[in-house]
Amino acid sequence: MKNTTAFRFSARASVAALALGTALFYAQPGTTYPLDADTAGISRLQGHKPEVAAKGGVRQPPGALLSSADIQLHLQGTAGADWDIRDGNRSPQLQRALEAMFKERDPSYGVVVVDITDPEAIAWAAVRENFSQMPGSVGKILTMLGFLSELARAFPEPDERRRLLREHTVVAGEWVKWDEHKVPRYDAESNTIHKASIAPGDRFTLAEWIDHMVAASANSAAATVWKETVLLRHFGSDYPPSAEQEEQFFRDTPRNKLWQLASQAVSEPMLAAGLDPDRFWVGSFWTRSAKNLIPGNGNSRATPVAMARYLLRLEQGRLVDEWTSVEIKKYLYTTSRRYRYVYPGELRNAAVFFKSGSFYKCRPEPGFACAKYAGNVDNLMNSIAIVESPAQAGEQQKRYIVALMSNVLRKNSAWDHARIGAAVEAMIQTRAAATIVEEGSAEAIRGAGGQD
Repeated sequence: MKNTTAFRFSARASVAALALGTALFYAQPGTTYPLDADTAGISRLQGHKPEVAAKGGVRQPPGALLSSADIQLHLQGTAGADWDIRDGNRSPQLQRALEAMFKERDPSYGVVVVDITDPEAIAWAAVRENFSQMPGSVGKILTMLGFLSELARAFPEPDERRRLLREHTVVAGEWVKWDEHKVPRYDAESNTIHKASIAPGDRFTLAEWIDHMVAASANSAAATVWKETVLLRHFGSDYPPSAEQEEQFFRDTPRNKLWQLASQAVSEPMLAAGLDPDRFWVGSFWTRSAKNLIPGNGNSRATPVAMARYLLRLEQGRLVDEWTSVEIKKYLYTTSRRYRYVYPGELRNAAVFFKSGSFYKCRPEPGFACAKYAGNVDNLMNSIAIVESPAQAGEQQKRYIVALMSNVLRKNSAWDHARIGAAVEAMIQTRAAATIVEEGSAEAIRGAGGQD
C-alpha cells in the first residue's frame, strides 16, 4: 500500500504538513493470484513466474508456488460448513495462550485467531475482538465481493464470468484521479516488469483491475471496480454497456440513486453470507474524483471478529457461491514479496492469503520524527490472513485465520504485525503462548514495511 495522502512530503506541501500534521494511507504493492493462471486475463503473471524471471520481479518464497488447482476451500462440505464464531465455543487452551501473549501490550490491539485445521474441531480465541476502527485498504475485499456478486447475478454460468474477467477491457477514466499507487506492467519483448500509476486512458481487463485493487492496493483500481459493479447492477446481462450508454447512465441517474446501487451491491452478498455491514463497511469510493461522482455516506469501519468472519465464510464457500469464494481466495493469494503480518521467515514455507490496510497521522512533537507506519496522532494497522502452514497439503499442515487491528502510536506497526505473525504461527503449532520478539535488524524492519 503506497501512500494515498491527505498531505504529501514534497517541497510544496512540507510547510502545510508541519503546521497541520501529516495523515497518510499506505498500501504496499504486492503480487497475488497463482502464477500458473495463464488464462485468467492477468498479463503480468507471466513475468512473475520463476522460470521467466523478468527483470523487476521478485524471487518467490516456497509458499508462493501453489498452482490454481491447489487453491481450495477447506470448510465447504465439511462439519465446519455452518460453524460460526460464538462466545460459547471458544477454545480455553487457545484463549489462555492468546491472552498471555497480549496481556502486557497496548490496549488498542484487537485480534481473532481461528484454527480450522480440523473442520470437526474448529478452535478460536480472541482479544478485544469487537474493537472497531477504520479498515483502510482491507475494505477492498468488500468491493471485490460486491463486484463478483453482481457478476454472478448477471451471469450465472462460471464459464461466462471467466470469459468476461479475461476478455472485457475497461479504459481508465475520471474515476482514477488521482492515485499514487503504482501497478505492475509486464513487457514480454524486453522481459521486464515496471510499475506506474494508473492514468486516464490506461486499459486493463476486468481481472487486471481486480488484481491491481487487491495486489497493488490501487485506489484507482478499487474505484473503477466499484464503478463497474454499479454498471453490472443496472445493466445486468446486458453488461457491458457501450461507452455512450455508460456516459448517459451516470449523467442521468441521481447521485443518491447511484450510491444506493453501489451500497446495495456490497451489502446484499454480505447479509446473504451472515456478515454484518454495521461491523464491516466501506462508506465511500476510493478516489477523490470517484467520491465526487458517487458521494457515499462515510463511516467506514471494521472489527477483528467481522473481518475474521469474512474469511471464515470464504472457506465455507458462502461468499455468493463456491466459484466466487475460490476466486476471492485466489486474488488474496500472496505470490511475491511479503510484508507486514506475513513478512516473517517463519511463514516462508506457508501459503498466505492476505490483505492489509493502514493509516497514520503525525503532528509536530519535540524529539519525534514522523515515519511510515509510526504516527503519533493515529497509527492504524489492519491485517487479515488465511495461513496454510506449510503450503503443501498433508497431516502436518495447519490452517488458520487471523484478523489483527492495532493503533499503537510511535511504533513501527508493519514490523510489529510481522512479529505478531511469527508468534501466532508458533502458538498454532504448540497451542501455547509464544514470545513476541520485538528486536530486529534495520534491514529486517525496513523489509517488513515492503521496502527493498
